[in-house]
Amino acid sequence: MPLNIAIQMDHVSTVNIAGDTTFALSLEAGRRGHALYHYTPDRLTLDGGKVFARVEEMSVRDEKGSHFTLGEPVRTDLSEMDVVLLRQDPPFDMNYITTTHMLERIHPGTLVVNDPAWVRNSPEKIFVTEFPDLMPETLITRDPQEVAAFRKEHGDIIVKPLYGNGGAGIFHLAEADRNLASLLEMFSQMFREPFIVQRYLRDVRKGDKRIILIDGEAVGAINRVPAEHDSRSNMHVGGRAEKTELTAREREICARIGPSLRERGFILVGIDVIGDYMTEINVTSPTGVREVKRFGGADIAALFWDAVEAKRG
Repeated sequence: MPLNIAIQMDHVSTVNIAGDTTFALSLEAGRRGHALYHYTPDRLTLDGGKVFARVEEMSVRDEKGSHFTLGEPVRTDLSEMDVVLLRQDPPFDMNYITTTHMLERIHPGTLVVNDPAWVRNSPEKIFVTEFPDLMPETLITRDPQEVAAFRKEHGDIIVKPLYGNGGAGIFHLAEADRNLASLLEMFSQMFREPFIVQRYLRDVRKGDKRIILIDGEAVGAINRVPAEHDSRSNMHVGGRAEKTELTAREREICARIGPSLRERGFILVGIDVIGDYMTEINVTSPTGVREVKRFGGADIAALFWDAVEAKRG
């Protein structure tokens, strides 16, 4: 049965269709005959206990430069939708958190994917700390003395914002690097939150693997190799995607976290793995679906809608 699907996203005109997962999900939904509606987070309204948005009927096509058509905005009670996809990109700030509070009012009568309450309560760099044996040594703090002691113990470290995204603000500091104090001063001025510090994993030169899970089951992966003079593997900052297969350790990681993902209503999740260690669990708007398919892997967009349709059935 066709579903009415509203997508809360960054404006469709801004997406890079070659690699955008939200666009891939939209294409597959359209192929299945579902009705698509588009809105941006700033159009959410809570009025009299009901959640509204000015939504535009949307059609999409895989044509660069002409990939979407939008109808006129119509103020709509989102509880009338069958599904709402929570897909705007981070930063995971108070604006993002506020949208989860609003969408929580309509879930699960309207299926919000991923579950907004658990998205709010599972920040990507904190959720992963529930599995300390699966991740590298990690410190979350604003205390410079704690950071200095951590580097003295572990040598090279990575320092990054706790709620950053897309590789922004990630620094690799070698054990003898004299810029740590200055970096922490700058972070203290820029961010009110603690910072995250991790032992540097030299295996990152071989790649940072993105593994995608649907309903707690691993369904595909892509390896992202950093550029020669960068420690970040994110593709929009120069990382290179390559075909990959899951190792026994990676399958162990997925099996361990799968039950927690299902319990929290996380239908679509992307985890990051370097060597034998998981570094993040991405639950806001995980990416990688188009890259996996491009390298001959599973059609994850189809698997996603199979899972959503089963839950709505």
